[in-house]
Order: sequence, then C-alpha cells, then structure tokens
Amino acid sequence: MTAAKTETFTSLAASVLDIEARSVSDLKRYLDANFTRACECLLACKGRVIVLGMGKSGHIGGKIAATLASTGTPAFFVHPGEASHGDLGMITSDDVVLAISNSGETGEVLSIAPLIKRRGAHLISMTGNPQSTLAELADVHICIAVEQEACPLGLAPTSSTTATLAMGDALAVALLHARGFTADDFAMSHPGGSLGRRLLLHIHDVMHKGERMPLVNADASLSDALLEMSRKGLGMTGIVDAQQRLVGVFTDGDLRRILDQRIDVHQAQIDRVMTRNPITISADVLAAEGLKLMEDRKINGLFAVDDAQKPVGALNMHDLLKAGVM
Repeated sequence: MTAAKTETFTSLAASVLDIEARSVSDLKRYLDANFTRACECLLACKGRVIVLGMGKSGHIGGKIAATLASTGTPAFFVHPGEASHGDLGMITSDDVVLAISNSGETGEVLSIAPLIKRRGAHLISMTGNPQSTLAELADVHICIAVEQEACPLGLAPTSSTTATLAMGDALAVALLHARGFTADDFAMSHPGGSLGRRLLLHIHDVMHKGERMPLVNADASLSDALLEMSRKGLGMTGIVDAQQRLVGVFTDGDLRRILDQRIDVHQAQIDRVMTRNPITISADVLAAEGLKLMEDRKINGLFAVDDAQKPVGALNMHDLLKAGVM
C-alpha cells in the first residue's frame, strides 16, 4: 500500500472526527428551556423511562436506556415495531417515553405515538427537525440537529447518531446530579464489574480471619515466627502481646534484612527483630482503600485491627488481585 493511500485514510478519518466533534459541540445551543423541561419530566417520572427508536436511532436508544438505568433513572428500550405487536403493553401511565428519530418522521414511531399519549404517558421526542411530526406530537422536544453527516455521501448516520448519543449522556448526567446519585449507588448497579468490586468490596470481605491469620506471641522465637509465616502463606506474621494486641509485624522483607546482620534465627526472639507500630487498617473500609494504603506505604500486606488494636484479619496484595480490586 502506498504512502499516499495511507495518508488518504488518515486525512479522511481526521475529517470525520472534526465534523463529529463540531456536531457535538454545537449541541450546546439546544440546552434550552426544552432540555430543562425534559429533565424535570424525567426526574418526576414515577414509572420507567421507555426509549424508542428504529434502525441506528434504535441502537443509540438502547445505549441511552442502559446509561440512564445505570445512573439512577430506571429505563429500558422497546423496539417500535415490536411495540405495535404487543410490547406497547409494557408502557403505563406512570412512564415517560423518550422517542428518537433524526427525521422525526419514522413511521413505526409515529404510528404508536398517539397510543402512548392516550395511555397517559408523557412523550419526549429527540429529533433533528423541530418542525417534524414527532416533534409536534411530543410534550417536550429536544433538538439534536447537525450541520452535516461525516459520511462524504451525506447518507450514513454518523454525526447525527454521535450527537444523539451525546445528548442522551447529557440527560443522564444531569439527572444523576439532580438525584444526588453517588459512587456507592453506581456500584450497586455494577456489582459484576471491576469498578463495582472496587466500590463494594470491603477489607472484611477479602481478609484472612481466625485461624487463617498468621500470629505469634511477642515471646516467640524467630524460628517459630518463620514457621507461622510458612504455614499461613501471607509473607508475614503479626506479633501480639499478652492482651492479644498487635504490637508488631514481621515480613519476608524483614527476614532478608536480618540475614544480612547474621542473626541466629533459632536463638533470636521475634520482638527483637519485628517492625514495631505496624501500619494497620479497619476491616470496615473499602478494599480499594487498603490497596491505596499498601501502594502509598510500599508494603505488601496489612493487618486489620479493632478499636482495641486487636487483629481481626490479615491480607496481602495477592488477596486484592484475586478479588479483582487491582
């Protein structure tokens, strides 16, 4: 392939991105009273938001419905063609319908619009033509008109679908803010993803408890501590006093350092070589906070302690990796 041909590909692609970027930026002129009315209508919805659209508008509508649902506005997508054959029964008077059509003249959408109104559901239209039939039928109309499609033929929906998607995101985020939707709320809708795990998993969900915690008494020998580390496999052991409070920790790194000092592992007592005042964490905080603490302090393991400084659990980086927090 010639360099000239490659340059043509990249220049055409750059033109597409420029056109679509301008189309999205130009949408700001449509953030008017109608946009505010649409947000108020969606915010007041007692049922669900039903998103409708045919063809490419349908694909974009599905994504908008998913974004609304995951950001605190219950929503789902209904295919207009299927709605005409029974799925219209999904729509109730408590719902708000968001109908998408760039032309505003899509037959399948227009055929069910009067029935939607008759059911008592509010109808919001999103079109590129404020004078279209759908725009006139709707209770509220949001304009998504673009100057040109990025397709050089001016036929394939490109800029128009990008603009529709962006306006859908604008609606979703505006509603998210108005609802006071939090990161915890978001996580509850995304428990299976890595973000959900970071926002839902707590230290107590991933830590080793009870007999699985590596612990020795302060008067134990260094060799006993090494055996405990080997048995529990966390690369460390905690050291507790007579009241079972955590007073120190001994890690693989500590072992490497004392070997350089020619300390007899069979004769030395653990409280002579342990790290005192170890870094600890509460079992109730997010596992992601534990990860950040370990990264910031450059350590590979942590003990969780209660208010009396007694250990209730232990974890290391591998536990966080296995849990999907990293």
